[in-house]
Amino acid sequence: MFLDWFNGKKVFLTGHTGFKGSWLSRLLVTHGAKVMGYSLEPPTKPDLFSLSGVSKEMDSVIGDVRDLSSLKKAFDGFSPEIVMHLAAQPIVRESYKDPVYTYETNVMGTVNILECVRHSDTVRSVLNVTTDKVYKNNEWEWGYRENEPLDGFDPYSNSKSCSELVTHSYINSFFKEKGLPVSTARAGNVIGGGDFAPDRIIPDAVRAAGAGKEIIVRNPNSTRPYQHVLEPLYAYLLIVKSQYEDKDKAGFYNVGPDEKDCVTTGELCDIFCRSWGRGLSWRAESDNGPHEANFLKLDCSKLKRTFSWKSVWSVSEAIEKTVEWSRVYFDGGDIPSEMDREIEVFYGKME
Repeated sequence: MFLDWFNGKKVFLTGHTGFKGSWLSRLLVTHGAKVMGYSLEPPTKPDLFSLSGVSKEMDSVIGDVRDLSSLKKAFDGFSPEIVMHLAAQPIVRESYKDPVYTYETNVMGTVNILECVRHSDTVRSVLNVTTDKVYKNNEWEWGYRENEPLDGFDPYSNSKSCSELVTHSYINSFFKEKGLPVSTARAGNVIGGGDFAPDRIIPDAVRAAGAGKEIIVRNPNSTRPYQHVLEPLYAYLLIVKSQYEDKDKAGFYNVGPDEKDCVTTGELCDIFCRSWGRGLSWRAESDNGPHEANFLKLDCSKLKRTFSWKSVWSVSEAIEKTVEWSRVYFDGGDIPSEMDREIEVFYGKME
């Protein structure tokens, strides 16, 4: 019933060829939404967007969010009702290697999509997806709330803090006067089938498992709020739908799992190894890489209070679904059907 609301809605989605974007595209088009995606080519080989089979069911534009004229041409030609901005350079380590590209994409990309929105007469709801890493991280044991200071440490995290500030400025300068609801969503670490990114623990674990090798873990004691990719996507859709219908629902929201699902990387690997079986194991091996936060947790009470939102799958269930997807992939199975099955199971449990 919830997803049926998107039937016929025109959704402009940046970053549609990425991990989250591919799952979101599949979810939307299979429930009747008219989707235009705008993004670079898929960032990995293999890639989930190609495996999902969704390209033939939507308008897929390959373009760079740093290119305002190209972005605006696609945007204006589509005349969307809903805008969901997911495009980003999302890897912490890559941001150290190329901070200029990271800031150009994550900051000016946000400026450009908001410029398109500013000159649109059709948009009714906007969501900018950022990250839990936007906060000034004091390594506190309690969760960060939406009113905490923004000041990410590394270029990726800091650029997403800037993306938040850009959004706040556009809301105050332009969108309040238009009565246009605009929100940001600060999501924690996501896991799930089809993430082939480098320097992420679960993709690294899946690659090791597929090759029959031991998993190498850089920071086994780092604590993160892990959740299945469908969890934040559900929250994103809930936000854009709710503020479309009631502008007062617009705001800045943390999106993360329950506290019991904030686990260390080592604990996450233990769960993965048990779920995968076949004698899979892991070991810690530091590579003396750049700084990454050791402890990070979100307080998501605002999201829960405003939308009656709650997590559907525990971290163990999220790992279980990731393993199921990965086995289908390694066996050469039907990936679109597996994605649809997991979506149905997820929303079936929610309802």
